[in-house]
Amino acid sequence: MSIRPRSMIFLAWFAMAALSAPAMADGVPGVRHAKSTSHREAPMTTAARKPNDSGVTLRFRLDAVPQVGRGTPVVLEFGGVSDPDGATVRFSADAGLTVSGSDTLALPRARRTSATVTVVSEREGLTYLNVFITQKGAMSAISIPIQTGTAVPVLKSSGELKSTPDGENIITMPAR
Repeated sequence: MSIRPRSMIFLAWFAMAALSAPAMADGVPGVRHAKSTSHREAPMTTAARKPNDSGVTLRFRLDAVPQVGRGTPVVLEFGGVSDPDGATVRFSADAGLTVSGSDTLALPRARRTSATVTVVSEREGLTYLNVFITQKGAMSAISIPIQTGTAVPVLKSSGELKSTPDGENIITMPAR
């Protein structure tokens, strides 16, 4: 009678070992063996495209945490250039952000092109690196967010806060 429960336990153990063997053999290290990822290993973000854009794809990532007064490398990867003349890229930045280096780039036809643009934040808050891509007369405009520090944008209210007789707060806005 004691053989049966032991054989059931052995079969259960054997089944669990057999089911977990493919998971251990996939070559992917377990969580405890995973290395911390730096910004250089961060995945690229694919910029949204519109139906009538230039046809050039853009992927990007920030290679450092933006800090006031320090350069932040923005890695850009372009693809999908089909015009024999290639495509052109122009960079501009919002107020409070400076692009260091060249603000233009030429993209060759049928090749994936990588470039790194360094931006310097002059203050904390959210600013944008604007990327304008032109190919065959069509243009794409993409804004890459650069969040420096923890400051959040503050919206200016154009109305006045008032209370109703019931105690409800409302904002009155001027008519335009």
